[in-house]
Amino acid sequence: MSAAPKLEAPPAGDLVLETRGLTKDFRGFVAVSGVDLKVRRGTIHALIGPNGAGKTTVFNLLTKFIQPTAGTILFRGRDITRARPADVAREGMVRSFQVSAVFPNLTVLENVRVALQRPLGTSFHFWKSDQTLRALHGRAVELLEAVDLAGHRDEVAVELPYGRKRALELATTLALDPEVLLLDEPTQGMGHEDVGRVVELIRRVAAQRTVLMVEHNLSVVADLCHTITVLQRGAVLAEGSYADVSTNPRVLEAYIGVPE
Repeated sequence: MSAAPKLEAPPAGDLVLETRGLTKDFRGFVAVSGVDLKVRRGTIHALIGPNGAGKTTVFNLLTKFIQPTAGTILFRGRDITRARPADVAREGMVRSFQVSAVFPNLTVLENVRVALQRPLGTSFHFWKSDQTLRALHGRAVELLEAVDLAGHRDEVAVELPYGRKRALELATTLALDPEVLLLDEPTQGMGHEDVGRVVELIRRVAAQRTVLMVEHNLSVVADLCHTITVLQRGAVLAEGSYADVSTNPRVLEAYIGVPE
C-alpha cells in the first residue's frame, strides 16, 4: 500500500452516522464484531479490508437489510437500530449496490424520472401521461447533467457502456436527495477510464453530502477519502487518513502478509 498525500477533511463537524458495538452473529459465525464507526458530516469515509472482512455486512446493517445481534446505530443522533429500510431511506440515508440497478428497457431520462417519483409515492405509476410527469423533467435533466449523462438522455439504459450505467445508477440514487450516500464498490469491474470518470462524479456529488463507501481499489480510496476504517474478520483493525493506515504494520499484514 503506497502512501498518498493526506486529504484535509472539512472543519470538524458533528457526527451524522455512528455505530456503537455493532455486532452480527449468524448462528455462531460472527461477521461483524463490536464495530464503533463515526462518520462526520461532509466527509468521504471508506470501509476497506480483505475479502470476508465484513464490509458489506456492515452496509446491510446500516441500511437495515439485516438486523444486528447487538449494538446501536445512530443517524443524526437518532437511534435507527430497529428502523425499517424504507424509513431509513426516507430519513436521508440511501445506498447504491455493487450491481447496476436500473430499468434496462427504459431510456436514461425515464429511469431518472421513475426515481424522482419514489418520494412522491408514485414510483410504479407508469400509466401516467407524459404531461403529468413533465413536472419532473427539469430536475431529471439536472441530475443527468450532474453525472455527465445529459447527452445520453434518450438512449435505452441497456445499451449504455458499463461505466455509464453506474453513472445512471448514481443519478437515480441522487434523485432521493440523500444526506448520506452509501456506495458499495462503485468502481467494481471498470476500466481505468471509467474509474477516473466515476471518481470525479463521486467527488462532485460529495460536495453537498456525506459519502460512506466500500471500495477495493485503494488508489480510489487514497484519492477520494478523508477517513478510512479498515476491517478484518468483522472488527476494526485501524482507522485514520490513507497515509496513516497505509503504513500501519497490522494493515500491511492483513493485506499482503507482511509480518508485524
